[in-house]
Amino acid sequence: MDFPDFIANFPALNIPFPEEIVQTKAIRSDAGLVVFFTFLQDLVLPAHSHKAQWGTVLEGEVELTIGNETRVYGPGDSYSIPSGAEHGGKIKAGSRVIDVFEEPDRYPVKG
Repeated sequence: MDFPDFIANFPALNIPFPEEIVQTKAIRSDAGLVVFFTFLQDLVLPAHSHKAQWGTVLEGEVELTIGNETRVYGPGDSYSIPSGAEHGGKIKAGSRVIDVFEEPDRYPVKG
């Protein structure tokens, strides 16, 4: 399922992964950042931490390690990453995820 045209028209973000691997569309406010991710290839997400994050898997499969707990998330599953918690994982090609970040400037908007 593709995102609707109005979401596809949102701005992309400058993220540390090439666009041929992952594509982004985002809504930013002073309160936070909502990102619509489309993973075109498998991605290994190195362990890192930042302020709080909440996400939900729309399609595909995401394996996340949050702290010392590893879990596989599929369509309809959501996850909550507390502020400062180290996390990383593996995201399969074809996955679509919506992530909400507490930090409005987690990733800069392209442009």
